[in-house]
Amino acid sequence: MLEKMGYQQQLDRRLTLKDLVVYGLVFMTPIAPFGIYASVVTPAKGMVALAYLIGVVAMFFTALSYGQMSQAFPVAGSVYAYAQRGINKHVGFLAGWMILLDYVFAPALLYVIAANSLRTLVPGVPPYVWVIAFIVINTVINIRGIEFTNRANFIFLGLELAVLLIFLVCGTYGVMHGVGDGFTAKPFYIAQDFNLNFVFTAVSICVLNFLGFDAISTLAEETKGGNKTVGRGIMLALFVVGLLFIAQTYIAALLHPDYTSFKSADTAFYEIAFSVGGRPLEIMTILATIFSWGIANSMVAQAAISRILFGMARDHNLPTVLAKVHPKYKTPYAANILVCVVSLIVGAIFVNQANVLSALVNFGALVSFCVIHVSVINYYLRRQHSKDYLKHLVSPLIGFVIIAYVLLNMDILAKVIGCTWFVIGLFYYLIMLHTRDSVELKDLE
Repeated sequence: MLEKMGYQQQLDRRLTLKDLVVYGLVFMTPIAPFGIYASVVTPAKGMVALAYLIGVVAMFFTALSYGQMSQAFPVAGSVYAYAQRGINKHVGFLAGWMILLDYVFAPALLYVIAANSLRTLVPGVPPYVWVIAFIVINTVINIRGIEFTNRANFIFLGLELAVLLIFLVCGTYGVMHGVGDGFTAKPFYIAQDFNLNFVFTAVSICVLNFLGFDAISTLAEETKGGNKTVGRGIMLALFVVGLLFIAQTYIAALLHPDYTSFKSADTAFYEIAFSVGGRPLEIMTILATIFSWGIANSMVAQAAISRILFGMARDHNLPTVLAKVHPKYKTPYAANILVCVVSLIVGAIFVNQANVLSALVNFGALVSFCVIHVSVINYYLRRQHSKDYLKHLVSPLIGFVIIAYVLLNMDILAKVIGCTWFVIGLFYYLIMLHTRDSVELKDLE
C-alpha cells in the first residue's frame, strides 16, 4: 500500500494494536486533569465531569473520521497526509501547518508545566534547568527507536495508573465517610448554574487533555496488522482515557464542591488529594503530574511531531533534511533534533506563560480536527461515491459542528494567535509555490 502511494518503507514496522493504545494513553495522560483541574471546573461552574463528557463525545466523532482516513491512507503525517489526499495538496499543507501549531509547541508546553510544578518541591532550582533536562532525556529516547520508546511507554503508563487508582480509592472512601456533599449528580448538572456557553468554554480548555488520540495516526508506517489497526487503536485509547477523565474529575468535584475556594489554581487538585490522603497523597499526585507531563507525555508528543515533520519534508513541503532517517535506529532523527531545539527556545520564552502556549496548542488541534471531517466527506462521498452516509456524511458533519462550536467559545487570545499563525503559513506556502514555479521554468529554459 505504501509503495503504491509513491513512498518506500523506511521506518521500522513493529507496533501492534496494544502498542498503539498504550501510546495514545501515554500521550493523553490518564492523570492529565490533575494539572488543569481548576482551569476546567471554574468556567464549567462545578460541572467538570460534564465538560469532560462533552469532550469525549466531540473527540469520538473526530476519532471516527481519523479512523476512516487512516484506513484509506496508512501513511505518516496525520492530518497533513489525510487532507492532502482527501481534499488537495494546498489544503493538506495548511492543515499540516495548523497541526504544527499543536505538536511543535505541545512538548514545550508540557515541559513548562512540569518545570513550574517542580517549583513547589524544589524552589531553589530555576524552571529552565528542568526544561533542559526533560528535553535531553526525551530526545535521546526518541532517537533510540520506536521500540525503545514503546517499552518506556508501558512503564510510564503503569506508574500513572497506579497513582490514579490510589486517588480514586482514597477519594471514594472519603466521599463515603463525609468528605464533601456525598454522591450527587452535581459534577454533571447543576440546574441553577447551567449555561451551555460556559460549559463549552470549559470544554475548549479540557480538550488539551484529549490531544494525543490523533497522534496514533502518525505511527501508521510503523504499525503492523493492516489498515484498520490504527483506527481501532484511536477508538480504544479515546474510550479508555475518557472513562478515566470522567471518573477522576467526578470524584474530585464531589470531594471539593466549592470550586471557588482553592488557595491557588495551580494547586487545586493537590488540595483535594490532601483532603483525603494527607501530605503523602498530595506529594504523590504532584510528582505524578510532573513526571507524566515532563517525561511521558512530552516524549510521545515529540515522537508524533517528528513523524509529521518527516512526512511534510518527504513531500518537499519542508526542508528535506527533516526527512533523514537514522541508519541504525530507523527514526526521523533530524526532525527530532529540530523539535528539541524549538522546545528549548519556546520553553525559555514562555516559561512563565503556560496559558499562551496552551491557547496555541488547542487552536491548532481543533482547526485540524475540522479539516479531518471535511476530508472524510470530500474523499468518500465526492471521490469514491460512497453510499455509507452514516460514516461518511452524518458522523463527520456532527463532529465538525461540535468542534466548530468549541472553537467559537475559545479565548479571544487563542483565536488571534491561531489566525496569525495561519496567515504566516499561507504566506510561506505562496512563496514556496512561487519559488518552485520559478525553478521549473528555469529548468525548462
